[in-house]
Amino acid sequence: MKVKYIGTLLLAVLTFFGCDDNTGTLGIDMLPGSDGISAHTTTFEVETKSVPAGAVYAKTSTGYVGKFTDPDPNGFGDYEASFLTQLNCTDNFTFPKLYQYDEKTKTGSGIMAGDSVVSTQLVIYYSSWFGDSLNACRMSVYELNGDKELTKGDAYYTNINPENYYDKYSPKLLGRKAYSAYDTSVPDSVRNATDASGNKTFYPNITFPQSKEFGKRILELNRAFERKENDFFANAENFIKNVFKGVYIKTDYGDGTILYIDRVDLQMQFRFHYVNDTTGVKLKKKNSDEDSLYYSMNTVFASTKEVIQANQFQNSELLQKKIDEKGYTYIKSPAGIFTQATMPYDDIYKELSQDTLNAVKLTFTNYNQEDKYKFNMSAPNDVLLIRKQDLKTFFEENKVVDNVTSFTVTHNNVATNQYTFRNIARLVTTCINEKQAAKKKAKEEAGTAWDEAAWEEKWKSDEATKDWDKVLLIPVNVIYDNTSQNKNITGIQNDLQPGYAKLKGGPEGESLKLEVTYTRFNK
Repeated sequence: MKVKYIGTLLLAVLTFFGCDDNTGTLGIDMLPGSDGISAHTTTFEVETKSVPAGAVYAKTSTGYVGKFTDPDPNGFGDYEASFLTQLNCTDNFTFPKLYQYDEKTKTGSGIMAGDSVVSTQLVIYYSSWFGDSLNACRMSVYELNGDKELTKGDAYYTNINPENYYDKYSPKLLGRKAYSAYDTSVPDSVRNATDASGNKTFYPNITFPQSKEFGKRILELNRAFERKENDFFANAENFIKNVFKGVYIKTDYGDGTILYIDRVDLQMQFRFHYVNDTTGVKLKKKNSDEDSLYYSMNTVFASTKEVIQANQFQNSELLQKKIDEKGYTYIKSPAGIFTQATMPYDDIYKELSQDTLNAVKLTFTNYNQEDKYKFNMSAPNDVLLIRKQDLKTFFEENKVVDNVTSFTVTHNNVATNQYTFRNIARLVTTCINEKQAAKKKAKEEAGTAWDEAAWEEKWKSDEATKDWDKVLLIPVNVIYDNTSQNKNITGIQNDLQPGYAKLKGGPEGESLKLEVTYTRFNK
């Protein structure tokens, strides 16, 4: 009687695990106290291998530009980064009004001195980079002028082809400029200058001056919008479609530096009148009949989170050689290599179906990475463990970990050099329940024609279920809500910065150990 009772316990207990990671006592209080219990720990082997990350979902507010070649001759080869971005237009945007004077009221309105643009420039701001700060590079910026447009609602991956968005046969080159990440021409007095609050006022940037015709066209279209002759500035969508589709930014010279672009601004300079605050009348220069004038450069359109930014990464063929290595596995960013693990769910169910799972621990240990070269990639700080079948929707739907089928941990690079998932019991129970429920349903439908061996074979080969026991270890960037004391996760993105870790395991390496703690009722 007792054996039969316990045999039915697993599915119930596994289904109703609580909402925290400590599941050690669940199910115990439900049984009579006379049934003694004992705790045990056992291990199961986990097979791992390196798999190509392929194109990854690249929703991020950072643009990456540059080329970097792994200095290790037996390393990962090179990769090149470029990106496309739109510029945002605030709703019903208008430029400052031209100064006008009313003789009757003796008052003035507007401040622009002449209805023209003094100068226009595209400014690319960055605050950090990877690699050689003094490396000589060259950047090119193209206006998006292709037939295809970046469209909200579409998912953009790192294999995006920029040539679909700008005409490579008739490109609109907005500028080409040599640069180094650390601009030595900027004096220390400027680089270290601060405002009254102690904040630095210098923001590293690369500036591309534009023609007067470029700015004039935008101003004239905006004046027509004020006259209600078009709707081009009613919102960002109309602006992007009719005025400026965006830019493609790439490197075409230099190897060894990746810039992390924070923002792209389109700035326009105008000439303005100083006016009386009360009457709006133009002020005169001291001891002169000339008007007091000043010039101001304003950011009028900028890349923001409200518009689309898409990164492209191109890895060399050497990446595949690292994937093919058998005695260990790798994780490599950006858009490089994931580690795939095959979980022993069937073995766990077969051995422990009469018991209660309390904790399941999985550890990925990485080898020490020597700093043999001046610019070395370090191990990714955060990783995501997720079911392989959930990978696409997780990032596209901007999900965060649920600690059921997805988990994150931070690299312990001080004590153990490991990524340790301390309790993934819910993942194990969820997947076991999923298969057992599907098998039960299929058996009921088949009746006397039930063939368990055939069903198992179909389960392993069917497109919908073949990855049922596969999980991926992925480098990620975890975003936290810094306004909360609890440090809640608000977003998880694919890590697009250079990094890698060489992990123990692999097809010809030592299998990882899945450590399972369970309780068993004494017979």
